[in-house]
Amino acid sequence: MYKQVKLFVKKIIPQEFLFKNELLFKKALIPFYKGNKYSCIICGKSWKKFISLDDHDLLCPYCGSRSRTRRLFKILNERNDLKGKVLHFSPSRSLFRIFKEDYRFSYYSTDFENEFLADYKLDITKIDMPNNSFDTIICYHILEHIEEDQMAMEELLRVLKPNGKCYIQTPFKTGGIYEDYSIKSPEKRLEAFGQEDHVRIYSIEGLTERLNNIGFKTEHLQFEEEKSPNGLLSESVIIASKPLM
Repeated sequence: MYKQVKLFVKKIIPQEFLFKNELLFKKALIPFYKGNKYSCIICGKSWKKFISLDDHDLLCPYCGSRSRTRRLFKILNERNDLKGKVLHFSPSRSLFRIFKEDYRFSYYSTDFENEFLADYKLDITKIDMPNNSFDTIICYHILEHIEEDQMAMEELLRVLKPNGKCYIQTPFKTGGIYEDYSIKSPEKRLEAFGQEDHVRIYSIEGLTERLNNIGFKTEHLQFEEEKSPNGLLSESVIIASKPLM
């Protein structure tokens, strides 16, 4: 039901208006999901269940957060990395709303393609910011869209402060990285890489090696699905930091 309603609403309501008034529209879903079995750690609301998506992810009925978004929020808070200056590429709307109002840190949200709510429009392959600008960078599901991914990694390293951390996540597969820039059509990219606008599929080992070759020090976090009420599924996260000189 959720997918059909979402498609219908997107057809009749302009995207900008929908983004700005999303929470108002989603209040209509609350009676169908309200309960006390599950809870969202981002918006703080409780549910009898999350919305189950076709890709088996779990969506918060109110703020729209996915499992990976809730996990990221949990990691950042547990590791005390919401501080100083935070750069966030193509932020989810659930985190954009809460981070923008958090006065513990300076929040720089950016989206180059105007598909997300953001305050800046920075090209990740040429970030218009000084060296050593940011304490934390969030780069979730970005690099698989970028043909010049090593240029992007060099820029992430350049603008990250010493002792800073860059949180990176992409879809992963076993084996090596698969990329083929001759594949251009959305249909072929969907077939090859799993999504119409992806240009590669990383492996954990391949992305780690590429980051290390750029000059990052990397840490791999592997999470299993939790039986907690917060709807947290299995996933991998890479934390890249600038080595101390």
